Amino acid sequence: MGPPPGQAGSVSISRDELSSFEAARGSMARETTWHTRESRILGGSARLRTARWDVVANGKNDELQSTSGTMNGILTHAQIDGLLNEGHIVTAASIDQEQRQPASLDLRLGHEALAIRAGFLPTGRVEEQVESLVVDRVSLTNGAVLRRNQVYLVKLLEGLALPEHISARANPRSSTGRIDVFTRTVVDGHDRFDDVPAGYTGPLWLEVVPRSFDVRVTTGQRLNQIRFFVGDPILGDDELAERLETDDLVPDGTPADMHDGSLLLGLSLRADVEGAPIGWRARDDAPVLDLANVGGHPAGEFFVPVHTSGDGTLILKPEGFYILASSERVRVPGDLAAEMLPYDVGMGELRTNYAGFFDSGFGWGPGSPHGSRAVLEVRPHDVPFRVEHRQPIFRLQYSRTVEPCRELYGSNGSAYQNQGLRLARYFSTND
Repeated sequence: MGPPPGQAGSVSISRDELSSFEAARGSMARETTWHTRESRILGGSARLRTARWDVVANGKNDELQSTSGTMNGILTHAQIDGLLNEGHIVTAASIDQEQRQPASLDLRLGHEALAIRAGFLPTGRVEEQVESLVVDRVSLTNGAVLRRNQVYLVKLLEGLALPEHISARANPRSSTGRIDVFTRTVVDGHDRFDDVPAGYTGPLWLEVVPRSFDVRVTTGQRLNQIRFFVGDPILGDDELAERLETDDLVPDGTPADMHDGSLLLGLSLRADVEGAPIGWRARDDAPVLDLANVGGHPAGEFFVPVHTSGDGTLILKPEGFYILASSERVRVPGDLAAEMLPYDVGMGELRTNYAGFFDSGFGWGPGSPHGSRAVLEVRPHDVPFRVEHRQPIFRLQYSRTVEPCRELYGSNGSAYQNQGLRLARYFSTND
């Protein structure tokens, strides 16, 4: 499917795309309601019925227990395949295997980036409301450079025709956050970024703002991901406390606090190897970063190493972009997923964690016996800001999946499993 037709300053959705969305939506007529019938989407080998399914915390992560009430949980790769097969995820090109994650789906850039004067939240259809903001149209079919601090809007190759009881949430991929490319997902008629309401039918758009580097991107590349859920999947404090103990979620430390199903975790200012950097700061004079050239960019052309001062603290420069690591290693069992959240928006001076979703299996299993550190993307605002070792800086919120994932994060290889301090996969060295 080629770029949308139209003149500069306008964008339209094709008749074929609208037909695809409506056809997918119509397929749901065969399902009367999730409260009274078995769902084929949540079926397959599991054949789950509409009930609440809670994972039994017995250390084996392989047993499901049904209780009365409503199903709550994040859909795993098996149910996401069901959404694809049922036409609830509409694609302009066949899904690639590398898009599939244990409890999420990577989304792909479409054929055109609209350079716009400002980001916005639509009260109606995005394609109509963006018209007055477009200043340039950039074809991505053969690749193009997106410039620093310019706001772009890209229609993704995937769209949705969700059932009435499935919602979704999107976030940047880890590799996107680590190169300081700010993204957020926009959908028609909804007043929250990265949030897709239950029953949504329509296209998905991605706002893209490179902050530190000019980046070259191409149609089909993956900057963000989406996860689907039913009900409220977040663990309660009592259940999280039990899993913290039985599954050793933080194997090398004790969280500073636990609240709202999340663990309060800190910042590491100590190098794993004496003399090594404790972080990286983006350079102001870096060349273009080509996202097709994985592992081909010398790290020193884009980042400078960061070391602590003599008293073991670090002063962050205003509007500098830093890659730092958590002081604790964390684990995400196969029946859970996790999201990294800011500790306290009242801190004000810091923005942390552009990319914050941990798929099932992160830091878990034989390939990662001691867990993995969370890598933090940090940008201070307004004034210099001093941080200390183990200073609480983010929360890790755990959610249940509707069933244990049969394929875990890292099982087919990952640049970030069992990680310490690590730059994005586009760089040739992390020394």
